[in-house]
Amino acid sequence: RGCGRLKVENLFWRRVRSTLPPQQLPIDHPDPRIDARYKAPPPATCTMAHRTTPAVRFSDAVGVQSLESQYPQRRGEAHNARMAKQMTELFECGQVTEDMLEHAAQLFSENYGIWGQPPPSGRSSGKPGNRVKMSASRLRAQCLPAGSRSSYARVTVDGVLAGNAFACRWRYKGRQVFWVTQLVVHRDYRERRLATTLLLALLENDDDIFGIMSSHPAACKALAKAFGNFVFPHVPLDFARQHAADVMAGSPVSYIKGAKLCGSLFHPGDTTGLRCGVDSDFFVDHTEPLEALAWFKEMGEWPLGDLPDGHEFLLLFELARRRRSRPLQRAGQEKSQAS
Repeated sequence: RGCGRLKVENLFWRRVRSTLPPQQLPIDHPDPRIDARYKAPPPATCTMAHRTTPAVRFSDAVGVQSLESQYPQRRGEAHNARMAKQMTELFECGQVTEDMLEHAAQLFSENYGIWGQPPPSGRSSGKPGNRVKMSASRLRAQCLPAGSRSSYARVTVDGVLAGNAFACRWRYKGRQVFWVTQLVVHRDYRERRLATTLLLALLENDDDIFGIMSSHPAACKALAKAFGNFVFPHVPLDFARQHAADVMAGSPVSYIKGAKLCGSLFHPGDTTGLRCGVDSDFFVDHTEPLEALAWFKEMGEWPLGDLPDGHEFLLLFELARRRRSRPLQRAGQEKSQAS
């Protein structure tokens, strides 16, 4: 077929060139009398695109991502990566100033919780729906009682008070009790493991028994995570069942000493759903704690039962083996890190 086509084309061009004057013939064709636009297409060739080497850039900008959480991060939640200066400080009871207590009281009042509805037969210390307030003088009386071995730790992030914790120590049968009397983290700085950081800052090598009363499951888990030699939620509760009453009776903190043990761990006939807790007669709103509790239960990670109104969870455990630590430097010295 190719030969026949060439014959037809040659016959056509003979007729065309016979009618064209010589001055109109193009000069860029092998036959000077044939127009270039009638060229036969060039033979097909196989070409390969030029492969370029991708350019690689290296940036000297460093970002540190904070992956801190009081309980495991939910799927789909993202953390913002940024640099922040985090500083933790520790003070003994006599070193805590009024200015420190004023800031601690403000942190509590703005971030702890709101008053709930008391039962008809009881009374609340505040109006339901209002924030639970704390004064510096009351904070000192409750968390730094005179004659007690109490400590205060605080953590700042970029100069902002992001959280603090108070702890009190006393002896029980020759062993040292470490009890967290208050643990508050600013709502804008939660899920960064600041609670665990504060508790570890308060630790002493002689601490053997650890306790906390709290309506928030995250506070209980933070204590277990910081000091427990067990995997949460597999909390050994035998020690609490046998010794909680005597340990709490020796506390110099009045609200711990006067708390009434509740739950099926202490009273087998208990029908409230609480397993290990106290009746503190503290009617704070449980909306936020119950949301956290529901999440822990969904993950199968909660050993202390339900939370009735006016009650708090009790977590009390001992260490079979004392964990050696590097205690934080005391007042006047500090520990800082970038996070």
